Amino acid sequence: MVTTAERARGTAKTPDLAVLRRLRLAKDLMDRDWSEPLNLDAVAAHAGYSRYHFVRRFRDAYGETPGQYLTRRRIERAQDLLRSANLTVTEICMFVGFTSLGTFCTRFRRQVGMTPSEFRAQAHRSVPAPIPGCFVMLWAGGFRAD
Repeated sequence: MVTTAERARGTAKTPDLAVLRRLRLAKDLMDRDWSEPLNLDAVAAHAGYSRYHFVRRFRDAYGETPGQYLTRRRIERAQDLLRSANLTVTEICMFVGFTSLGTFCTRFRRQVGMTPSEFRAQAHRSVPAPIPGCFVMLWAGGFRAD
């Protein structure tokens, strides 16, 4: 495990490959189930760590916490949908796994530098017509008969 202080001093050791494999399992789980509500305890258990040890190991290996990583990936997916689908910002917010529109907009602006609506307006100037939202929802499993 490489600490931030070791990185700054240039004395960082190569991370243990077994640790990286276990962390990669958790990262793959987050990449696969990004739109679902994910429980940190379950993701940590998937990697074989306790919650707190997992957060420390993940941050040391990847430079961000699991929560920051998942948020970044969800925002990236939201950017793709804002560029290509005619879903509302609220629909995209819920679709990518956020439960609060306010939190989504705040984190989107912090990561991208503009609001989702501003991003969509800028992106639509340079791309073809958006995909109808009903097709996006059908393709992604948004219409489930539960």
